[in-house]
Amino acid sequence: MVETSLTATQAAWFLPFVAPVCLYVAWNDLRAMKIPTWSTDLLALIFVVVGIFLMPFWPDYVMRFAHFGVVLVIGMVLNAIGAMGAGDSKFIASAAPFVALQDAWAVLFLLATSFIAAFAVHRLCRAIPAIRNLVPDWQSWTEKRRFPMGFPLGVTLILYLAHPLIQG
Repeated sequence: MVETSLTATQAAWFLPFVAPVCLYVAWNDLRAMKIPTWSTDLLALIFVVVGIFLMPFWPDYVMRFAHFGVVLVIGMVLNAIGAMGAGDSKFIASAAPFVALQDAWAVLFLLATSFIAAFAVHRLCRAIPAIRNLVPDWQSWTEKRRFPMGFPLGVTLILYLAHPLIQG
């Protein structure tokens, strides 16, 4: 991945709060094909509370709320035309303030890569009875038309936030 605008300090503070929410979202979407509203609200709240201490108030912190609004409107439109689930739209909007505008293309590339990997892993695990039988009640195993996007969405945000810490 390319250099990002996210600092190691920001990553180190956001990641411990965000990662558990992302992992829960991924697990619950795989299990029930739902991303609960409380989890997306919590993700947004983490940015509001932690973010104010990590970046200059103006323009960085305040302008990140514009990311939320723009992405939420786009997500609502995509949900209205049936291209995306409501939970996916809310998760993406709640995750948007964590991403610097100049990092948007890198995050979209990371999302595309995460989606391909998540799809391959999900389909492979679904095809292996020993793995599938570990969690036989997961709704995502039997879905024909929908995919649990919370899985790659959560992975994408975790990887984006971890990147400054990993790159050294």
